[in-house]
Amino acid sequence: MNFKDLFQFLEELQQNNNKEWMDANRKWYRTLRNDFVSWLDDLDLTMAQLHDDYYPTPGKKGINRINNNLMFHPNKPVYKDHFGAGLDKAPHSADFYIEIGLKQCLLAGGFWRPDPNTLRSIREGIDYDGEVLQEILDKPSFKKTFGSLYEDEKLTNVPKGFSNDHPHIDLLKNKTFAVAHEFSREEVFRPDFKEKIVEVYKEMLPFRRYLNKTVTV
Repeated sequence: MNFKDLFQFLEELQQNNNKEWMDANRKWYRTLRNDFVSWLDDLDLTMAQLHDDYYPTPGKKGINRINNNLMFHPNKPVYKDHFGAGLDKAPHSADFYIEIGLKQCLLAGGFWRPDPNTLRSIREGIDYDGEVLQEILDKPSFKKTFGSLYEDEKLTNVPKGFSNDHPHIDLLKNKTFAVAHEFSREEVFRPDFKEKIVEVYKEMLPFRRYLNKTVTV
């Protein structure tokens, strides 16, 4: 995958964010998209060998559209400033997301503002054994890789059904349960970029497994 060419395309696209420019450069886009899909396929095969419950996700299934959804976000540009994809996409499970873009290059995983039923299940899991999640979050290598949970809106009051003196009240107030690791553009260009992705994926795995357990048990 020629990531330098991908960044050049994205930079020119953002300077000419309209259908006319995209139509004129459709061949360039399709070449990059096909290369990105092939790169995802290779990464998917590599990660499928890491553990038995990995959910194989071909690149064509994982890749996101480059068009923004203008029906719900009419003020956004026509096209995104990144290529994004999800792998290990088992139904009703925590995400594993890859983004290569102008503003950020990152790996993220977990549940971003899940629906009320899923959020309730996660909170019930934390109520049962939140110390397990806290131990994952406090692991030195995990904190070095992700810092803390992704910063998002939190409840100001106690979630319904829980007490204010709950030992994991700070966790329970979260609306999003996700983590992210950013890469510099220089890291993306390095030959060992795929190996770095695998390292981050493996570090994230206990966190995603914990969340998946809460929504399936």
